[in-house]
Amino acid sequence: MAEILLTAVINKSVEIAGNLLFQEGTRLYLLKEDIDWLQREMRHIRSYVDDAKAKEVGGDSRVKNLLKDIQQLAGDVEDLLDEFLPKIQQSNETTYNIMDTSNNNNDCIPLDQRRLFLHADETEVIGLDDDFNMLQAKLLDHDLPYGVVSIVGMPGLGKTTLAKKLYRHVRHQFESSGLVYVSQQPRAGEILHDIAKQVGLAEEERKETLENNLRSLLKRKRYVILLDDIWDVEIWDHLKLVLPECDSKIGSRIIITSRNSNVGRYIGGDFSIHVLQPLDSNNSFELFTKKIFTFDNNNNWTNASPDLVNIGRSIVGRCGGIPLAIVVTAGMLRARERTEPVHGTDGCAKVLALSYNDLSIALRPCFLYFGIFPEDHEIRAFDLTNMWIAEKLIVVNSGNGREAESLADDVLNDLVSRNLIQVAKRTYDGRISSCRIHDLLHSLCVDLAKESNFFHTEHNAFGDPGNVAMVRRITFYSDINVMNEFFRLNPKPRKLRALFCFTKDPCIFSQLAHLDFKLLQVLVVVISAGGVSIPNTFGNMSCLRYLPFEGFIDGKLPNCMVKLKHLETLDIGNSRIDLPTGVWKSTQLRHLRYKGYGISPFFPNMPPNNVQTLMWMDSKFFEPRLLHRLINLRKLGLVEVSDSTIKKISTSHPVPTTLEVLKLSSFFSELREQINLSSYPNIVKLHLNGRMPLNFEAFPPNLVKLTLIRLMVEGHVVAVLKKLPKLRILKMLWCKYNEEKMDLSSDGDGDSFPQLEVLHIDVPNGLSEIKCTDDVSMPKLKKLLLIRVYSPISLSERLAKLRE
Repeated sequence: MAEILLTAVINKSVEIAGNLLFQEGTRLYLLKEDIDWLQREMRHIRSYVDDAKAKEVGGDSRVKNLLKDIQQLAGDVEDLLDEFLPKIQQSNETTYNIMDTSNNNNDCIPLDQRRLFLHADETEVIGLDDDFNMLQAKLLDHDLPYGVVSIVGMPGLGKTTLAKKLYRHVRHQFESSGLVYVSQQPRAGEILHDIAKQVGLAEEERKETLENNLRSLLKRKRYVILLDDIWDVEIWDHLKLVLPECDSKIGSRIIITSRNSNVGRYIGGDFSIHVLQPLDSNNSFELFTKKIFTFDNNNNWTNASPDLVNIGRSIVGRCGGIPLAIVVTAGMLRARERTEPVHGTDGCAKVLALSYNDLSIALRPCFLYFGIFPEDHEIRAFDLTNMWIAEKLIVVNSGNGREAESLADDVLNDLVSRNLIQVAKRTYDGRISSCRIHDLLHSLCVDLAKESNFFHTEHNAFGDPGNVAMVRRITFYSDINVMNEFFRLNPKPRKLRALFCFTKDPCIFSQLAHLDFKLLQVLVVVISAGGVSIPNTFGNMSCLRYLPFEGFIDGKLPNCMVKLKHLETLDIGNSRIDLPTGVWKSTQLRHLRYKGYGISPFFPNMPPNNVQTLMWMDSKFFEPRLLHRLINLRKLGLVEVSDSTIKKISTSHPVPTTLEVLKLSSFFSELREQINLSSYPNIVKLHLNGRMPLNFEAFPPNLVKLTLIRLMVEGHVVAVLKKLPKLRILKMLWCKYNEEKMDLSSDGDGDSFPQLEVLHIDVPNGLSEIKCTDDVSMPKLKKLLLIRVYSPISLSERLAKLRE
């Protein structure tokens, strides 16, 4: 595993060598020769490591010890580089910047290859049709004891995939629905809050007496809830106090998945149990075929030689009928030349380890990063890719951060195409919005990361005190006492690069207030309990690049944060934290997400070449002449939008032409000015929230996704929306409808919603009927979502079939 640290050293030396400080003519130019020498030596050592690993497997203790020494050496060199560059920067007045270099960095995935990643239906269940039909019949049986269906079986069989398909297939027959991941270390409060949000409990009722309010709501509703991956009965003992009896006359249902049949039996009785079995040989080979030929037009073995077919069947046979092993193996083979044979190994764990070893060295640390998050955690792609960039796991020979993001997207898509990562959600344009990793692969990441000292969890960081001091990344997600013990043993965590804290205990901030995090680059704090205040100061975090705070956290970021020169991403949009005052020193800032008001004091000082995200900015500080400086701005959100702001936005060129996403909120005021967005050809996503007039036709010409929140939707507005030529997703949330009937049919003067694929209506206030009376309107509509419908809504036959 030394190759991961060696690669980190190579990446950082490439970056340092490209720094303006070391260019010809400067007083530090000769130092660049030393950096280049270091890079060459690290490459030679890494080549040796690749060759030596085979000898290590053979049991040569000398080689094993040498590899361990190399790993230690690489770690020390990385520490020196991380300490070295900030000191050089502080001693020079030259502005830190990265230039294009002529060096070819072979450790990075080639940029802009733009491979076409096709994705099979993620709810596809090959070979499980009989299981699905049996479960559906059982679930809808009026006499189902306890109202519970339990899908149980060993890991990797597809329990979650099958349960999700079942849930999505039946949820439209219930008034409320919810899907939550329970995991091995569940928190009952978080699970109940998640359920409450999905079944429609109002936000104010979720803040206080959540359990009573949720139970009261569910007693009146016919609901279906999927509880995925329950490990033991204790969590159910907490949840059942809130969830009403499911076998009541209302007919509510609960679907669970578990590895333990006794858990299912405890929750739903013997009749609820459905034991999932491994696939037989025919279905195993069908699944393998489906995945191996994902990118081919001819989805069969017609053009393959008999020998290759036999190899394929042999590989599948060694996967033991376990779908996870089959799809991961197929993903590995797809990444290779089709004619290159790969001989399978026995056992699911060996197959998964083989898939990891098949990754390029550049991809391995990116894959291991998934293990830092808690098991079953849904990970935002935005967070993940920006963490990679912050830690220099993604490096390009350019100062253009947008290139780094494109490369990070390629890496994530590559891992998905290998079936190592599961897509949870996609964005309006088909990109990955969030993802997760299967439990078995998560365990693999944790084991491999510990072996290589890439990261440690709270469970495996202890032992020799000397080893504690060597920890480079650590994640805490259950016991705050373990975290306190770690910092007691390691009071000066000077090697720590990344610290992740997923907790309901606020004690983390007492640690941050005084510790010296000399090399810390990523700090993630997610607080699941309320009433946590942020301290007035933090310890030394001068190298910090990525900082998200999420959860019930109050207060203001300490003023020391404005001095962070290397900060690239600041995300406090999911907290109640205010920004500090003062002029920000960071020249690297690329993403700023903030939920409050007042993004302005340091706005004129933002680096014009880097900023891509600005959420949210108080509209009273909105100045087009300043925004024009942000030449790479992609996402902009404005709060407290006024009529004056609308006038500025409606001019010919008020913001950079690079803008792709615009969000406007005027929740506290009623606007009279009409918006004209016709001069924004690159805006593909528009989000309007509040009382603003919609009797206009000046939408962005290439709009793909439109979200309307708390607006008045009138008949002429619907007529305008029908004509949008590229609109694929339309969401109307908590809107008011002055006409009870919404007619989506063509008006006879052209197409109606020619590209619309998803229509999402949430809390339709005043709407009693949605109809489409012809077969030519909305030709591409795939999905109709009606959520939190508190009075009956009549649907035409075609729409009723598309409702989920």
